[in-house]
Amino acid sequence: MAIQISPNGRLMTIQTNDSSYQMLADKNGVLLHLYYGSSIGAEDLSDLIVRSDVGFSGNPEEAGLDRTYSLDTLPQEIASSGVGDFRDDSVRLAHPDGSCAADFRFESCEVVSGAYSIPGMPALYDTDKKNSETLIIKMKEKASGAILHLYYGVWEEENVITRTASLTNAGKEPIYIEKFLSCSMDMMDRDLDLISFTGRHAMERTMERTPVTHIKTEFGSIRGTSSHHYNPAMILCDRHATEDAGDCFGLCLAYSGSFTAMAQKDQRDQIRVQMGINPYQFRWCLTEGETFFAPQVILSFSNQGFSKLSHQYHDILHEHMCRGRYKHERRPVLINNWEATYFDFNEEKIEKIAAQAGELGIEMMVLDDGWFGKRDDDNSGLGDWFVNEKKIRGGLPKLSEKIHEKGMKFGLWFEPEMISEDSDLYRAHPDWAITIPGRVPNHARNQLVLDMTRSDVRDYLMARFEEILGNTKIEYVKWDMNRSICDMYSHIYKGEQSGECYHRYILGVYDLLERFVQRFPEILLEGCSGGGGRFDAGMLYYSPQIWCSDNTDAMNRLDIQYGTSFFYPISSVGAHVSACPNHQTGRSVPLSTRADVALAGSFGYELDLRLLSDEEKAQVKEQIKEFHDYYDLTHEGDYYRLTERDNTSFTAWEFAAKNKERTLVEVVKKDAWGNPLPVHVAIKGLEDNSMYVCSLNGIKRSGKTWNHAGITLPKFLSAGESMKFTFMKVE
Repeated sequence: MAIQISPNGRLMTIQTNDSSYQMLADKNGVLLHLYYGSSIGAEDLSDLIVRSDVGFSGNPEEAGLDRTYSLDTLPQEIASSGVGDFRDDSVRLAHPDGSCAADFRFESCEVVSGAYSIPGMPALYDTDKKNSETLIIKMKEKASGAILHLYYGVWEEENVITRTASLTNAGKEPIYIEKFLSCSMDMMDRDLDLISFTGRHAMERTMERTPVTHIKTEFGSIRGTSSHHYNPAMILCDRHATEDAGDCFGLCLAYSGSFTAMAQKDQRDQIRVQMGINPYQFRWCLTEGETFFAPQVILSFSNQGFSKLSHQYHDILHEHMCRGRYKHERRPVLINNWEATYFDFNEEKIEKIAAQAGELGIEMMVLDDGWFGKRDDDNSGLGDWFVNEKKIRGGLPKLSEKIHEKGMKFGLWFEPEMISEDSDLYRAHPDWAITIPGRVPNHARNQLVLDMTRSDVRDYLMARFEEILGNTKIEYVKWDMNRSICDMYSHIYKGEQSGECYHRYILGVYDLLERFVQRFPEILLEGCSGGGGRFDAGMLYYSPQIWCSDNTDAMNRLDIQYGTSFFYPISSVGAHVSACPNHQTGRSVPLSTRADVALAGSFGYELDLRLLSDEEKAQVKEQIKEFHDYYDLTHEGDYYRLTERDNTSFTAWEFAAKNKERTLVEVVKKDAWGNPLPVHVAIKGLEDNSMYVCSLNGIKRSGKTWNHAGITLPKFLSAGESMKFTFMKVE
């Protein structure tokens, strides 16, 4: 069994194929964290905790005269607040008498089959309840009687453990939750690095690695979204961990709103690691009998470095977070008109782009921003989801029909969560915008945010989806969100409930997304937030692919896609071949390189195909053929990073089929040097005892030899040039 409980019901050991996780409810009911790491047995490891009298670390009343027993030093699974643990708390409660304290003690535990779900939020799902089990631990707050449930979902084959928590007010008076994290864990005797993924708009998910020290490392978002700036995922790893060696602990939050994550050594060199909803402007009123749920954290452990950890996250998110038709079905190659036309288009221009695209083998035409309302730039029209027939004469149904007559599918861009002050919707419903009464709101792109906490706002948007998508043949929707949220205020949730708005906002987004995917299950939904501003596990529950970044420069995308690959499956990465000189950086690189970089994702084009030469058009046809040929590798295989990010010479990566029959290797030269050095590439993932032939040189060797010896490219690449080649298993 994946979950083992001792006869006295107080020692709990979770087992996956390659990892173990152990907790103990001690005699005082404090839930202690004993172990997380490589697979071991279920023996009691409580002897690993050696207590001592630590100055200025007080003792709870159960300790009596024992000064060695302190909440301030014990490794715990739930961090109390205001009662003697002076490290960061994970649950913070304000009580009717004005006191702020939270002290939870163990009551009981049980094991249930299958994966747990979280009301109104995404979570890993188990369709047949055969892949997973759930451990539920019940704890009770000493004074108020509030009930805390800790949920541990166990995916044994996948080497994944999930965590969340719920809090129920069992009293008569309301209590206020001021902090409620999904995961808190104290790791004993570890010397670890913290890897986070930071950045900015158009340069997201840049890997940063720093030692965990006594100075707290904390990152997160208060923007109302998971953000371009900090991704809600992190790795704790051995100081010398590499792609192929060392202990690595991953934490990935399935949440798309404001979040926090931290790691810090305490006075005894234990590491407290935490993740969950950001407590910034968070205060949730919990009345009698009500229950609040935290979002899910997905934990995974690898003792074989980052590659294995990434494979475990790719597999679990692909199989048990993504849903719907396009979870495994091949995605169509699309052309998006944005960089070809921006707002300056009409139906004639779109038809011409589609005609050229169809001739080259592109399978879908996507109409981006500007097709609705009064929308000739980004200063007006958002919220007025009615076709602009001055641009699209005859409306969307007629345009869609013409696109389909060319043998192509049709897709459409929306930004449902936004509203322009220059719009009919704002003039009719100014209270639907998030603004603080009496204050001039902050603007971004001259737009405001719709109050997604409101059911009437969501109903309006769903009605517009019904009207547009129900009456037009549309197979794809790009759901964008182009600003951070501030000036938070809701005319519905105000006063004592004002601290609920940020979380209720994202719950509202999830509600609308769920209604959308249930109503339009055949539509491929691509998430977007100014590119990668909401690229997180939570959004994958609704959209199996997310626009990776607004930056389409192939050389910049090497870094962006590198960081993204640590947690998120390659199938989820929206990647396009764009125009050159690039519209973000002004750089020019060969069309072949742009396509090779975009091949590491869900493939498409974003340029005016009519401006391509005949030679380039022939290349496009070949690129689409290659995308189809390699689809089982790029979207269903194992992904390997073959170079480190700080390799200034070249970047290389590999896709290997699950059955080890073939692999695809891609290499991009990043910079040019005088008197250049040869490029030598490591190879991974081949079966040691099988023979493979390399398409680059025709040489046949054993997988073991290729894996250990690698390959040296037979020619020197110039800056910006790329190369790809395969290894095929042979008899």
